Amino acid sequence: MQGRDLREQLNAFLARHEREFVEFRRDLHMHPELAFAEHRTTQRIAERLRGVGLAPEPLPHTTGLVCDIGAGGGPTVALRADIDALPLTDEKDVPYRSAVPGVAHSCGHDVHTTVLLATGVFLAQQARAGALPGRVRLLFQPAEELPGGAREVVEAGGIDGVDRVFALHCDPRLLTGQVGLRTGPITAACDQVLVRLSGPGGHTARPHLTSDLVYALGKVVTELPAALSRRVDPRAGFSLVWGRVSAGSAPNAIPDDGVAEGTVRCLDDDAWHAAPDLIRELVESVVAGYGARAEVDYRRGVPPTVNEATSVRMLQDACTQALGPEAVADTPQSLGGEDFAWYLEHVPGALARLGTHSPQSSAPMLDLHRGTFDVDERAIGVGVQLMSATALTALWECARAAGGDPVQDAALA
Repeated sequence: MQGRDLREQLNAFLARHEREFVEFRRDLHMHPELAFAEHRTTQRIAERLRGVGLAPEPLPHTTGLVCDIGAGGGPTVALRADIDALPLTDEKDVPYRSAVPGVAHSCGHDVHTTVLLATGVFLAQQARAGALPGRVRLLFQPAEELPGGAREVVEAGGIDGVDRVFALHCDPRLLTGQVGLRTGPITAACDQVLVRLSGPGGHTARPHLTSDLVYALGKVVTELPAALSRRVDPRAGFSLVWGRVSAGSAPNAIPDDGVAEGTVRCLDDDAWHAAPDLIRELVESVVAGYGARAEVDYRRGVPPTVNEATSVRMLQDACTQALGPEAVADTPQSLGGEDFAWYLEHVPGALARLGTHSPQSSAPMLDLHRGTFDVDERAIGVGVQLMSATALTALWECARAAGGDPVQDAALA
């Protein structure tokens, strides 16, 4: 399908259905559900997919679902949306304000879900017309904010047989109609580390007779980030920042226990994999001279999201076809975490940023993870155009790379 034909078909589809999907997004916004509790959301998605003849499959142990489009016989491209909300109060004065106290879609996952649902409806139409040269797998993933949902999808076989995977995320720093693309790291790994020191305790008048635990803890807090800066390639964007330090309860008593807790962020996959062992090694070396015992509890969060170059080019080609070259925008790296990265540990792919700030708005940017967050709903149609074109572009290119004829393969499917 040529770019002009695809754009015309997408425009016609949105002319018929865009209002419906805006209402669908508002319904999700009014009924947000937290991680692994997205039961109503999953049901609403499944009902709409069944309505166009698809057969969504619920994930075996959690909420969320997987749905294949197309008969197969060619490549498989996956598209992912996260469906959970945040434990925040919705502070907006709009008709579709959250009806659930203390829960809100303040990260745009209602938009991601709606975009993928509408994309699925459009691609089902393409499949019926014999214009789908392969299979598209829709991944409606729970629990991105926890995180953990992406690993549930992977463990359930959700990306088995998938050649490439794509996703988008709302970005209020970009105007509606813009798509932010970046090759390489686009979001960071985000892990948690807790260092616990213990010793016999004692009197502050006699620190030489015990382990001066607070002093040792201070050395960990200051020297560990400094040592990491000399043991990790600076290009890895490695960062350890403490958020909690606690020890003792009296000014004249050396405590027998103390903790420092913080986050590790990293843009490089190799550095991320090496981080737990390196941090344990450095903690031991820092406290060795002070007689304290150290325990390190390193908790994995998400890897860095590293966009693969060929997949980014596919996104750019699709964006140019469906929206025009002026829609493509550069986007900076973020040290925020995104569990889409777990898919990229197994399958090449890329994450795009979807502009959601109205060009006509004079209001300040409505940032993510705030109770005031909202979007310009015209971004939904932009997202549908992008994801639909990306799926088709990736299928055509994967089929050609495999030596097949995508037109003939689609006709035979």
